[in-house]
Amino acid sequence: MVTTLHRPVCDILGCTVPIVLAGMGGVSRSELVAAVTEGGGFGFLGMVREPVELIHAEVAALRARGVARFGVNLIPAATDPKVLEAQILACIDLGVPIVGLFWDVPFRLLARLRAAGIIVACQVGSRAEAQAVEQAGVQIIIAQGVEAGGHVRGDRPLHDLVPEIVAQTELPVLAAGGLADGADLATVLSFGAQGAVFGTALIATPESFAHDYHKQRLLGAHGADTVLTDAFHINWPLGSRVRVLANSVTRGERGDPFAQTRTIIGDEAGRPIYLFSTESPLRAMTGTFEAMALYAGTGVGRITDIVGAADRVRAIAGEAARLLDAHAAAPSEPAELASPACLAHEMDDSYMGFASREELLPALNELLEAERAGARVTLATTREMTGDNQTALILSIHRDEARWCGVLTKAIRRLDGAPSAKTGAFYDKAMSISDQNERLTFLNRGQGWVVRKLKALLPTIRDPAIHADLAAMLASHERNIDRVAANLPATKSQGALS
Repeated sequence: MVTTLHRPVCDILGCTVPIVLAGMGGVSRSELVAAVTEGGGFGFLGMVREPVELIHAEVAALRARGVARFGVNLIPAATDPKVLEAQILACIDLGVPIVGLFWDVPFRLLARLRAAGIIVACQVGSRAEAQAVEQAGVQIIIAQGVEAGGHVRGDRPLHDLVPEIVAQTELPVLAAGGLADGADLATVLSFGAQGAVFGTALIATPESFAHDYHKQRLLGAHGADTVLTDAFHINWPLGSRVRVLANSVTRGERGDPFAQTRTIIGDEAGRPIYLFSTESPLRAMTGTFEAMALYAGTGVGRITDIVGAADRVRAIAGEAARLLDAHAAAPSEPAELASPACLAHEMDDSYMGFASREELLPALNELLEAERAGARVTLATTREMTGDNQTALILSIHRDEARWCGVLTKAIRRLDGAPSAKTGAFYDKAMSISDQNERLTFLNRGQGWVVRKLKALLPTIRDPAIHADLAAMLASHERNIDRVAANLPATKSQGALS
């Protein structure tokens, strides 16, 4: 398992599997970081706006438990400058191995941490932001998709953003946003990411500092229950969006979030918790938890129980390794196609019936644009669904579509091509269909188009690795066509491949 999942970023972080605990403010403390480390992953302490005394105490607690490699996550834009300065000095004095930064990062701060010998990771929400922090000297990029719980920086889905950033940098890229299980880890690794950042899945653990109310709300939620809102804004720059579970605040039942008056709805050791603040319910708090920010990513529907963090990390890693090993073991092109007797390496591709690079690249990019459209359609459709079974089905197909985006991107780069950044016209056509069953029928027709393209393309592909990937993609689409058809009324499912 470790061999299958190992990526160079593991050596930088000092972990055995590329699973990273998000530096969630208030929630990610030493108990959770230590448990994630025990499971083989890496953890960030979430220290946004926290006093330096707590940073010292949490770092000491980790080191007392033998945890040598960990990070401290700070948010300059959400922290008083004097507090931030004290936090930076504390990290330098303590010799913190890695500092994570997010949201309008001052580049002089990044340079200062680098000068102190600290590895710096930055979370970004766009390709342009990734380019900027790389030029400023960051050593690890965290690409955050719009599916993420908590504060969301950009507006790009993860399956678009990660391959785009990976294609432009030599730095290790971690993927964050809506990830919940081993299939998600395998998917982002197929995109070219070197690891995955998990938040919601690790809130639902005994070791997280989240209040039990928050944990229990996660267990009963689905991805469609999350919303992006700027209503929770106190302590952060105005206009900053967060993804939370819908509640009385997001429904507008608590009044104007931007009114001048402030209402206290909770307490933490004598510190007031205000309505519309970015505080989430913590163990040490009392108050009206329902009206607080209940952070959750779109993968929340796959978190169904409270599990020890080390066990959850091991389960995620085990599932991802099994999926990747199974994919690697998929049968490659028949031996006779590469028989030495044919001397194929000395012959022209077109003479042998194989497509040239110039023919393959447009075909692969056409498929990539179609898969990106399919991934967006399935994700958008799940937000409109009410039935649990159909929602789970379309979410699983969304994960498949996102995975194939990554596989196609890898194939295009293998041919030294440039992956298209476009989304196929299928997306707009599908989203113009309001009836749920009619849209799913249209989705199946799109899947059928991909099947026909792949069947025509596969015999022309010489490269065994690309052939194996596209053969697996074909089988996946054929399987998903059958799954969707089985969930549609008989009159709707007929002719799904026409």
